[in-house]
Amino acid sequence: MITIDWTSFTPWSALLGGALIGLAAAILVLFNGRVFGISGLLSGTWTGQAGDRAWRWMALLGMAAAPWLYRLIGETVPPVQAQPWMWVVVAGLLVGFGTRLGSGCTSGHGVCGLSRLSPRSLVATLAFMASGFLTVFVLRHVL
Repeated sequence: MITIDWTSFTPWSALLGGALIGLAAAILVLFNGRVFGISGLLSGTWTGQAGDRAWRWMALLGMAAAPWLYRLIGETVPPVQAQPWMWVVVAGLLVGFGTRLGSGCTSGHGVCGLSRLSPRSLVATLAFMASGFLTVFVLRHVL
């Protein structure tokens, strides 16, 4: 049975975070003509054109700095559940393989692709979600 930890449920910060992600994606596509997908953003920091790398690095640095900035305003960052490093490496490799196979990641397809009504992004997002549901089911109820 799935339960919600209501003491840790923060709908306002989640709503604000989602709105900021949407705003960032809209600004990037309107002013730069680029889709805000993390896998493309990350790969373009090394393989992109020289004039295209600066904004990619700034976006990555902003994402890395966000938890510290959040703590500066007095909020607590939820603890991360520690996992064995081997599982983290395997999960990272599977995610990387999946983003290449699906021609993008959850942020590119789920946030930007769905907002553009892309059928390919709808199929990719449904596949991401189904894979996640299946993984959680197997890890919690089968193994």
